[in-house]
Amino acid sequence: MTTLTRDPARTTPAGSLRDNWIPRLGGPVWLVWRQHRAAFWTLIAVTLLGVLAMLYLRGQMMDFLATQAPTARRSGGLPPEFETYVDRLLSIGSYLSYVPVLTGVLLGAPLIAGDLESGTAKLVTSQSVSRLRWLTVKLAVPATMLALSTSVLTAVLTWWWNPVKGLSSGLIWTAFFSVTGVVPVAYALLTFTVGVAAGLLLRRTLVSMVVTLGIVVAIGFVWSELWRNLGQVMSISTDKGVGPGNVPPELPDQAEQLGQGTYFLTSSGDRLDWTTCLDRIDNDRAHTACLESQHVVGWSIDYLPVDQMQTMQWLGAGIMLAITAALVTFIITWGRKRLL
Repeated sequence: MTTLTRDPARTTPAGSLRDNWIPRLGGPVWLVWRQHRAAFWTLIAVTLLGVLAMLYLRGQMMDFLATQAPTARRSGGLPPEFETYVDRLLSIGSYLSYVPVLTGVLLGAPLIAGDLESGTAKLVTSQSVSRLRWLTVKLAVPATMLALSTSVLTAVLTWWWNPVKGLSSGLIWTAFFSVTGVVPVAYALLTFTVGVAAGLLLRRTLVSMVVTLGIVVAIGFVWSELWRNLGQVMSISTDKGVGPGNVPPELPDQAEQLGQGTYFLTSSGDRLDWTTCLDRIDNDRAHTACLESQHVVGWSIDYLPVDQMQTMQWLGAGIMLAITAALVTFIITWGRKRLL
């Protein structure tokens, strides 16, 4: 008796052999993609639109510089029209600063809270998928998408900003510290895990989103107040007096001045607030006598140099990633024991 067998190559519909070479999602990965495909496709679309917009605006800026900059620099500076291009660059940078807020509230908070609220988590973990595997995939897929998207947007913005650094006061490095380099990626991952942790604990999507928004805003405020402390403050001073003809020291190119402004430097090396003898500023003789009585010999200014930018960014990103890792550990530990 002859057994007939079918040749897969002949019975497979046209095009299916080619499709078999394409990796297909399966198991928990497919489920996570399926559940959150609207958010993922939105993230992809926003990334593509953002990249296209930045490429177009950068092209306009570079065309302007190619036609206007040579003449303008010979005459002592760029024309006022250049500030229009500066404003566009700063605006895009400010828009990107909202990415961590949106990812925490719209992607992180509903990620597990939605499954707990709808009963999907109970259904999934009652199958052959372990809680550990489900939680790991649930975190890894969105985090990977988020890291890739943020990296692309950050890289393009950095490429746009690099050729015009220092050409305007608005383009100082501190204005782009949190939206270039590794900081945006670490920041987005941190807010994402904050949202996931809030959703895991609160188990209600809307409540988790509101709480996450408050926490993320608080994180942003703390970050804006503290990130300059990641650098080593430098000082520059003079000791030639503060009278007529003597001017405060000039800061290095692209350095950011810190503190209250220019301090008075005394002969003993102490520094006095700039308001010293301010009440006698209207009388030159009295003002000079007051400063001499305080033994003022010059000025002193604190600043952060631009060459510390990358070191500060890596340090800040490292702190954020360490907190993120701690949150991930908490999510997995808590989820394995008290998920349902």
